[in-house]
Amino acid sequence: MSKNFTHEGILNKLTEILVDDFEINADLIKSEANLFDDLELDSIDAVDLAVKLQYFTDKKIAPENFKKIRTVEDVVNAIEELLK
Repeated sequence: MSKNFTHEGILNKLTEILVDDFEINADLIKSEANLFDDLELDSIDAVDLAVKLQYFTDKKIAPENFKKIRTVEDVVNAIEELLK
């Protein structure tokens, strides 16, 4: 799989994961969408998402950093920061 680590590429992969693995309607996935309030993820979903993102990036998001993530944009920014 070719990995596209641009902002848009990360957002597209995140959207793909949220739609395919968490069955979230793609129309709900916007940068400002709150993972827990708007997309209705729970803490177990958040851990699953972190693991899936780890496979995508081959890097692990530190748990203390992942706890700060609230929105779709936060996830994209955290991955961009991780890949610097």
